[in-house]
Amino acid sequence: MNQNAEIIFLLCSHLLADVGCKPLEPSEWSRLADQLMQAGLEPKELPDLSDSAFGELAIGAEETRRIRQLLGRGANLTFELEKYQSMGISVVTRADAAYPRMLKARLGKSCPPLFYYAGDLTLAGKQSVGFVGSRNVDENDQRFTEQTVSKVNARGYAVVSGGAKGVDTIAGDTALRNGSAVISYLADSMVRRIRSRETITAIQRGQLLLLSAVKPDLGFTAASAMMRNRYIYAQSVGTVAVRADYKKGGTWNGATDCIRHGITPVFCWDHPEYRGNQELIKLGAIPIGADWDGDVTKLPEKPEEPIQLTLL
Repeated sequence: MNQNAEIIFLLCSHLLADVGCKPLEPSEWSRLADQLMQAGLEPKELPDLSDSAFGELAIGAEETRRIRQLLGRGANLTFELEKYQSMGISVVTRADAAYPRMLKARLGKSCPPLFYYAGDLTLAGKQSVGFVGSRNVDENDQRFTEQTVSKVNARGYAVVSGGAKGVDTIAGDTALRNGSAVISYLADSMVRRIRSRETITAIQRGQLLLLSAVKPDLGFTAASAMMRNRYIYAQSVGTVAVRADYKKGGTWNGATDCIRHGITPVFCWDHPEYRGNQELIKLGAIPIGADWDGDVTKLPEKPEEPIQLTLL
């Protein structure tokens, strides 16, 4: 990490977060970064700022104490990070050139300050197609997912998913079998995930990249899952929704959020018996079927606005 990256890590990492001082959340870091930029300062200059300089940045005394306390945990935090690095887990921050560019471009300031990762970080630069869907799938869902993944892999796309059971796992496993790359944004314990022999093998082959914005040993939370879903959409040139439950669950919430904010095109299996899928299509998802060719660049043309004739 460069000096700016080290400061971001000290301020925002939730490793050793039980020291009595809460790390900065993404929104707090973005606000501080803006204050520094407006003053012509870089993060690496924070440790040398005087109290009066913090005041000139409109940072109060209590927040200044918090920042100083976070900056002072360097030695302990480095020791803790080394423990994870021995497991194959590293850190990349928004100040590093290797940080996923698609996320920066599409999410801007709402990008997390840092990611923990395992695997080849350059895989995040590959063009990828996202796959999302229910954890509870039947044989038809599995078949559609496998066939669709193979189509996008044949076009040179990697797969990005959330690594959850069901559609996510099927999509990732299929891509790996096809010799393609997989980018997996996790919402829970990366430590548990990298203990899998299959995961280790895929990482060693350079096919798999795991990323997580949460502490590597943290369990599942709904909040982290919701943010993870947004990373999947932002990473992809198009995302395929295989099966969504109507108005509930991560697939529905993530897809509607993506459509609402125009993050990336959403392609949805036009399954007549899946109400969630049909409602997503009504909201703007692009319907696809078993005959879809996997071309995420081919989007339906928007109907032209009717010309209003006047008598004047």
